[in-house]
Amino acid sequence: MDEQKIDPKIYALYDEYCHSGMERREFLRRAAAMAVVGGSGLAMAQALLPDYAAAQTVSFTDPRIKATYELYDSPGGNGEEEMRGYLVQPAGSGPFPAVLVIHENRGLNPHIEDVARRAAVEGFLAFAPDGLWPLGGYPGNDDDGKVMQRSLDRDKLMVDLLNGAKFLKDHPLSNGKLGATGFCFGGGVTNWLATEMGADLAAGVPFYGRSPEAADVPNIKAAMMVQYAEEDPRINAGKDEYEAALKANGVDYRMFVYPGTKHGFHNNSTPRYDETQAKIAWERTVAHFREHLAG
Repeated sequence: MDEQKIDPKIYALYDEYCHSGMERREFLRRAAAMAVVGGSGLAMAQALLPDYAAAQTVSFTDPRIKATYELYDSPGGNGEEEMRGYLVQPAGSGPFPAVLVIHENRGLNPHIEDVARRAAVEGFLAFAPDGLWPLGGYPGNDDDGKVMQRSLDRDKLMVDLLNGAKFLKDHPLSNGKLGATGFCFGGGVTNWLATEMGADLAAGVPFYGRSPEAADVPNIKAAMMVQYAEEDPRINAGKDEYEAALKANGVDYRMFVYPGTKHGFHNNSTPRYDETQAKIAWERTVAHFREHLAG
């Protein structure tokens, strides 16, 4: 279904579904009961559910990359000392600039793995931790993944992701320059890592993620490129305060708001995807990392 044909009320309900404990059955039931313009609320809701197979852009067998699942040490996290993530290296012997790719609030799904492969194609050693590994890993669908992630100790989950960043920075194939990007929950984690890691993070590109506490912004030493959707009131409520704190503390930053876009506009597995603006945002992301992660 074309994005233009989906009623804004269904988009709002989908955002609530993605970021709450609402189950898929309840999401579809409520959508079906809505009076919408231009068709069926149920059909619109079903169209918003991700189609990962159709959205893949880089195959895991692409000759330009090598993709493997790797274990890493994670003391203090949920994983009882060990976690797993998806490591994708470019062709060649390295070392490579390194980019951590952080998933949304449902674990390491196929879309995030595809983003890691996209980063590797651009010449980066990419690593995408799976926060759900202590519970068996991403379960194969986002609904169960969302429930599983909500059940984890959040502070320990953050430790697991921080340990994933350290693992990547110190990897033998890394040039020691670390960048991080993430989407929604992962965007918030990217902001948090910037406050937590200081100079150990060279560059960050959060996509529509929760802003860090203003009091923590002075800790940011990374060059930040902060990406927002235009129509995303929940996330954008913190934008002005964040920008003011970045300015006040002399942080190297750029901030972009992509016109006509909704939360999740970079994710090409649902109709929220905006092809034109996602392309611009990704090209800026790659250029930002090339500028700040060069050996």
